[in-house]
Amino acid sequence: MKKLVLAIAFIGMGSFAMAQQTTPQDKEARRAEMQQKMQQREQEHLAQMQKDLNLNASQVAQVKALHETRKAEMKADFAKNKEVRQAKMEEMKAKRAQMDADMKKILTPEQYDKWQVDRKAKMEQKRMAMKDRRMMKKPMNTAAPEVK
Repeated sequence: MKKLVLAIAFIGMGSFAMAQQTTPQDKEARRAEMQQKMQQREQEHLAQMQKDLNLNASQVAQVKALHETRKAEMKADFAKNKEVRQAKMEEMKAKRAQMDADMKKILTPEQYDKWQVDRKAKMEQKRMAMKDRRMMKKPMNTAAPEVK
């Protein structure tokens, strides 16, 4: 009986692990879905601004153009700073590799292995905490109360 339960658990875990793998097509589909959601959110925001501020058609067009201009500027800034970010990442990797080498000289092999395991566990905890924080920041799908 124990073997059967254990076998089912391993099969379940294996299928769960396989389900977590994503393909490039999945990533593209998710990216397209996110872009569609962003566009929808922008439209809703513009409609809410029009309603709240009692904007006329000309003002709506101007606000929309301003938002598009700002989005293009942000995209250009992001692309411009890409090299700087990559250089910083390479510098951080080099520093991490140097620290690993120094720790390897200082610690015994057993201590070094334990240190690496502890460090990976802490990194995973930080990653999960950041993921949880991102989930908490997502706006609720509730409407704001109307002011009379």
